[in-house]
Amino acid sequence: MDTAALLDPVAAYDRIAPVFPRLAAERRAYLDAVDRLVVSGIPPGSRSLLDVGAGDGARVSRIARASGLRELTLLEPSAVMRSRCPPEARIWAMRAEDLGREQGRFDVITCLWNVLGHIFPTAARAEVLRQFARLVSSTGTIFIDVNHRYNARHYGTLPTALRFLRDLVWPDVKNGDVTVQWAVEDGYCATAGHVFTQGEFRSLCGAAGLRIDRRFVIDYASGRLRRWSFEGNLLYVLRRAR
Repeated sequence: MDTAALLDPVAAYDRIAPVFPRLAAERRAYLDAVDRLVVSGIPPGSRSLLDVGAGDGARVSRIARASGLRELTLLEPSAVMRSRCPPEARIWAMRAEDLGREQGRFDVITCLWNVLGHIFPTAARAEVLRQFARLVSSTGTIFIDVNHRYNARHYGTLPTALRFLRDLVWPDVKNGDVTVQWAVEDGYCATAGHVFTQGEFRSLCGAAGLRIDRRFVIDYASGRLRRWSFEGNLLYVLRRAR
């Protein structure tokens, strides 16, 4: 595979916006499985949703319609992606790291398809989660799915074992930093990403004042629910810590 210079995540999403529907279609089984779990987990009576890293807004619009949510706010820093968002949604044209300047209260907050993994450094991820805790209603629900660093079914047994050994011998949160690369019309587009361990994500939530209500393991290829964490990516259902 050809290599490409690393772009800032926002610039990368500007670049992939024209092919984003194709990229989503390639992971349709996984994305649909996550969406079904999100819809089934939204409490009855919920009215408002904030989606962080909304892309073109098509996916969260389907979630909102299926859940009967009437107030939809899309946070999306990519101008090209925003130009494809549904006109009826309220748009926050900012990075997730800038959430501290906004006010509001949301029954549901979503941050899907490893959006959290495009936020650097670790302190910024923790701050974004703290802002989620501030903005979610007292009875509200937060849904976040992340790429699992030890997803052996997707990454392969040997590479995953080597990752685990490296974390054991040289523990460092930067061990999860990776390069994300997509095929676009004129070559490849690459940006920085991060893949998470369960312990790392639990620590971030604890520091942010959030508690994990449920965790699902979802096969990245088939979308099937799996029993063991090494078999898939991780979807978390979060609430404010009591």
